[in-house]
Amino acid sequence: MTFSTPPLARSTVDRAAHLRTDAAWLAAARVDPRSRVLLVRDGSVATSGGDGGPGDPWAEPDGEVRLAVLDPVSAGLGEDDWLFLGLDAGDVPWFARRLPAVAQTPLTGVASDRLVHLPVPEPAATDGLSWTSLRSIGAVLDAHDAGLATSAVALDHWHTRHPRCPRCGAATQVTAGGWTRLCEQDRSEHYPRTDPAVIMTVTDAAGRLLLGRAAAWPERRFSTLAGFVEAGESLEGAVRREVAEETGVLVSDVVYAGSQPWPFPNSLMLGFHARAVSTRLTPDGAELAEARWFSHDELAEQVRAGAVVPPGRTSIARALIEDWFDGPLPVPAR
Repeated sequence: MTFSTPPLARSTVDRAAHLRTDAAWLAAARVDPRSRVLLVRDGSVATSGGDGGPGDPWAEPDGEVRLAVLDPVSAGLGEDDWLFLGLDAGDVPWFARRLPAVAQTPLTGVASDRLVHLPVPEPAATDGLSWTSLRSIGAVLDAHDAGLATSAVALDHWHTRHPRCPRCGAATQVTAGGWTRLCEQDRSEHYPRTDPAVIMTVTDAAGRLLLGRAAAWPERRFSTLAGFVEAGESLEGAVRREVAEETGVLVSDVVYAGSQPWPFPNSLMLGFHARAVSTRLTPDGAELAEARWFSHDELAEQVRAGAVVPPGRTSIARALIEDWFDGPLPVPAR
């Protein structure tokens, strides 16, 4: 089976970067009835056609749930709190309106590498629309809508967390259609931050797959290992280091597989395959609570029985696992 690009990595929207600094064009597009607008808040997007996302932020919603698409008037698109997302194939402008955050990100006590594992809260329904986490709806959106929603969530996270200049601390103003912030004091420009993270399948000589359960996850949830790239580190080096730190396993033959934007809050997941040269497991207990080797039959049996809950279809982790599995994972028995 050839590695299949995960849903959030498939975008068909032209970002039209050349229009981001065209103030006259943007002003006209924001009131053009042809323009389309989605709503974003707290890592979630407004949806219609169902009751919104499930209680589990990684579980997929009802297939009828879809991205809520509004015109500029209905969306209340004004002078502030909007993002220009690009043009679709028919040259229709797409925007996102940012609604005020409801959830508060912990300022202290939670390291960034733990924060990305926490559930994304979904705001209460408003104006007849529901709010659904991008984690859960990503797998049921087509490439067009998934690309728009991913950009909107990523930019919204960045603006929420970076309102001030990292050089002098002064307030910054939004420019370039939401893709740049300009310091009001020293006039320096700042751009959306993206943190590279590696995620990998590790297999041993018998073809078994190594999966782990993060300390922040509930029982039975397992996925591939992953971690952030450190300063001055190569991607291959990050793969080797993260696997060794979290499980004690040494790996070689690190091969790139594919990538996926993961805006929770601002990561780019870079997928790899690696071969284990040792198999003894010693989970670190801090980031990883549990680590296990699985054969194809063992994983299929335990997923089918509900003893192992794999990552959702939105994620590159699922794509990497199914690449190793050589097909879709079985559906849990009811």
